[in-house]
Amino acid sequence: MTSSPRYAIYYAPAAGTVLDRFGARVLGYDAWTGQDVAFDEIVEAVPDWRELTEDARKYGFHATLKAPFRLADDSGEDGLRTACAAFAANARHLPLIRPVVDAIGGFIAVIPGDPSPELQRFAADCVRAFEPFRAPTTPEDRIRRKPEHMTPRQVEYLDRWGYPYVMDEFRFHMTLTCRLDAVRRASILATLRERFAMLHLQQLAIDRIALFKQDDAGSRFRIVESWPLAD
Repeated sequence: MTSSPRYAIYYAPAAGTVLDRFGARVLGYDAWTGQDVAFDEIVEAVPDWRELTEDARKYGFHATLKAPFRLADDSGEDGLRTACAAFAANARHLPLIRPVVDAIGGFIAVIPGDPSPELQRFAADCVRAFEPFRAPTTPEDRIRRKPEHMTPRQVEYLDRWGYPYVMDEFRFHMTLTCRLDAVRRASILATLRERFAMLHLQQLAIDRIALFKQDDAGSRFRIVESWPLAD
């Protein structure tokens, strides 16, 4: 297994905002500091909460825009940071969503309550813009993605972009749990919805991108830098 770092372009709410603190305390990890934080009281009461959030904790609270990748041989972190700053400085209409907590593919996540074509376009722009920095997918990584379980379109995207859930397959989500069976999912969903309602967050602007870095395969992702989007 390679020990070279991986990078990702994610949406992460600004540090210290109510959504940022909600995500950090549900996962027990703050990607801004790279440190563990205390679980929120409402989820700490669930006996196996640490196990239910183990996978999500590794990545930090985020929504994927450009999935984790290793740098191409002719790329470097400084160049990637420069590209992030340039991308963020490009004026655009900021996608606005009505955030809700719901199930998606067996997981529980913060997702848009309504379709957002603007958000879909923004995510596709991210995929394209940072593609020059991505090293080619290795055969091992491709096998790990289990393309045999994907649709033909998803396999096409995996081979073209290194990740199957892009373009029309993209679904914005900020993961809060691992995959849960239907019975368990219902009770956990009720708990997280109750806690999320306390934020009184009726609208969310997708107003920044963040560069996340994983130093090696055993490390968690952390935020290297974040850039507000020009509008």
